[in-house]
Amino acid sequence: MRQKRSYGRVLAVSVLVGYLEVALTVVVALLYVRTQPPPDTPPDWDRIAAALFSVAGLTGVIGFLLSLLFVLPAVALSDLLGRRLGERAAWCCVPLLVAALLAPPVWVFASYNDAQTRPVLLFWASATASLSAGALAARPRGEGLARRVALWGGALVAGTGLFGTLGLVTGALPPYEPPVIGPAALAGTWSDHTGNTLTFTADGRVTASGVAEHSPGDTWGGVPPGCSGTGTWSYEPGRDPWSQRVRVDVPGCGWPAWGVGGTGREPRIHQSVGGPGSGKRYQLRKATSASPR
Repeated sequence: MRQKRSYGRVLAVSVLVGYLEVALTVVVALLYVRTQPPPDTPPDWDRIAAALFSVAGLTGVIGFLLSLLFVLPAVALSDLLGRRLGERAAWCCVPLLVAALLAPPVWVFASYNDAQTRPVLLFWASATASLSAGALAARPRGEGLARRVALWGGALVAGTGLFGTLGLVTGALPPYEPPVIGPAALAGTWSDHTGNTLTFTADGRVTASGVAEHSPGDTWGGVPPGCSGTGTWSYEPGRDPWSQRVRVDVPGCGWPAWGVGGTGREPRIHQSVGGPGSGKRYQLRKATSASPR
């Protein structure tokens, strides 16, 4: 005889799956960050960790409400379909049922806010996939379901972090490294976030307009003095992409050698702010030429 379903267990397992999905998202995001250029100001990991712990309770409340509104009805409806169409058909219908239950609130919200169709469809699809995972995991009957879900889900999260880290170490998942720009790519205008510029010419000349001079003790967010003038520049390839340097010699301006960052499509040159170990950077981005009309 088939064991009677416990819908309380369905809610518990669905909320647990929601927590595991959040944990997996955090791990994937951390791995992705390692493949991207560093920001001007490094993340405050202590504050981020504290924020994650502080929203753990809110995540549980949201997960419970979503499970109550969408997962539990989808599982109940799949039980009804299973009696008429068979268990296999009932399993296959779970994502369709979740999508159908999500459709009215998603489209009402989208219509009220005049949201664009593509982002709405992407949100609908991702929400359907997330909640369907909870419904499919919670649908089996039997004791020990929550424990099995926790073990297998925890193993998936830990395995993703482990293999992702191994991929970064071995190069299978390429970690970020600066682009090799070369002298030809330097020619042009490079500007900071306030519009101050360095303009390099192919003959080795450079013109500075208000470019900041940071001292070792400067803090990010201060207003350092700007420097302007004309002079010369040179490019040093270094041993590897990380050791590339751009030297700018403008009388009256005391910049150390500029490092290279960004990407091949959006290269940057940068100075450290607050010392080499601070992780904070003052960056200039190469201006893109306007497309002809």
